[in-house]
Amino acid sequence: MIRQNKKLWALGVSFLANTVLCTTGLASEAKIARRAGLAAVVGGGDHRRTIAVVEEAASQAECLVSFGIAGALAPGLKPGDIVLSTEIVDEDRRWLSSALLRPQISALARELGATEGPVLGARMVLATRTDKRRAWQRTGAIAVDLESAVVARASAALGIPFVVLRAIADPASRELPPAALVPLDGDGRPALVQVLASVMRRPQQLPTLFGVAREARQALAALVGPAHALNRVLAGA
Repeated sequence: MIRQNKKLWALGVSFLANTVLCTTGLASEAKIARRAGLAAVVGGGDHRRTIAVVEEAASQAECLVSFGIAGALAPGLKPGDIVLSTEIVDEDRRWLSSALLRPQISALARELGATEGPVLGARMVLATRTDKRRAWQRTGAIAVDLESAVVARASAALGIPFVVLRAIADPASRELPPAALVPLDGDGRPALVQVLASVMRRPQQLPTLFGVAREARQALAALVGPAHALNRVLAGA
């Protein structure tokens, strides 16, 4: 038990009773979750690493949350819009969260003015308008991220509920530039040297990259209030 607790502290997780564990890709997302009183682990946008950190920490949790920013698949969603969901899909499966929790999340969505709908858990970033449109038409998901499918599988294995709380960073109409697709480092932070190298190779992408960065900041700021509200709801669940 001592060895396990040391591992959890190394992941930046401190557990209390009635634990809610957020899974994020970015260090900045985890920071927002923790400031709202939620435990969080960071997968760094890497599928295998995300599975590993969730497996390490989730046995202590009573609810799992896929938390952070997301790409829009539904055309009407704008940067900064909040998505709340108790339904996750991937290429071949669909998960629903606890029937007891779903009404509370729907009520919270109405309170926040958030959009409800299924979220796609992908293994790779959907970078083009064509990819996003195809995913929307194929799955019916309104948004996509890289952590939700991992959260859904872990939740099903443990027999505990899950929630998705995401803020839209890039709309369905956005074509992501190459520099925005550079993998994060292991701590969930941008790999600045590689990003700069990409910009140097293709400087014409810089205006679009600035737009992507601005919309990401907008999405992160939009998460702050909903994170506190979700903690309040789940603490009383």
